[in-house]
Amino acid sequence: MKFDEFGEKKKLTVESVSRDDLVDFLASLYRQKLESRTVARNLVTMRNFFRFTLVQELRTEDPSLNLESPKIRRSLPGYLRLEEVEKLLAQPDDKQPLGLRDRAMFEVLYSTGLRVSELVGLRVMDMDRAAGCVRCIGKGDKERIVPIGKKAIALVNAICATRVPSFGKCETGQRYHALHQPARRPLSRVGVWKILSAYGRQAGMRTGLTPHMLRHSFATHLLERGADLRSVQLMLGHADISTTQIYTHVVEERLKQIYKAHHPRA
Repeated sequence: MKFDEFGEKKKLTVESVSRDDLVDFLASLYRQKLESRTVARNLVTMRNFFRFTLVQELRTEDPSLNLESPKIRRSLPGYLRLEEVEKLLAQPDDKQPLGLRDRAMFEVLYSTGLRVSELVGLRVMDMDRAAGCVRCIGKGDKERIVPIGKKAIALVNAICATRVPSFGKCETGQRYHALHQPARRPLSRVGVWKILSAYGRQAGMRTGLTPHMLRHSFATHLLERGADLRSVQLMLGHADISTTQIYTHVVEERLKQIYKAHHPRA
């Protein structure tokens, strides 16, 4: 709140707002302990407003022109601990067709770090089960090859063994989806999220599960066990290594927690 020399509230008009007034307003947002993202959104709104005043010739200059945007700290991705992953993977009954599909889906997600959009488009012909790798098309139609674990391959093989005979065998060259019967409707991104979320609740997870959390868990667990950042970047399909670097903060936080919990001088 602005006051004049007599202690009265100062009335601001469009023409009278100065850069100092805007700085005071942003400072008041910080004093309210609002997040940097909230302050940044307010600043963007003010900039758009004062551009409008210039276009409408309500002002001759823009007081928000040289205001510096607040630095926004990237939020750390949520991920599962190893024991939580094991608990989740144990939930589906793989002796039932849908349980087998769900178990295979979770194993593939965690084993490869695929995006959910890449998973729902995964075909048998995209998997080299003998070599243990998956070919996928990521963002920007960029192709990459990702290793896949033996457990995930075994479950996909089990799905292929249950294919309806009239649809033929599950050979590498065929275009069947890797995770469902040809007679069934293909999985959607929302469908995968709902299935995963339901199993998460069944497992008593502390937070709502999303497919991306398995991707985050994949990257975090690799780095925790000594994988180099460049290799993780290639497997995730990140165009810029700076995107992958956020996972190093996760590992650092985890190491700090371990240190505080176990070191006698912590």
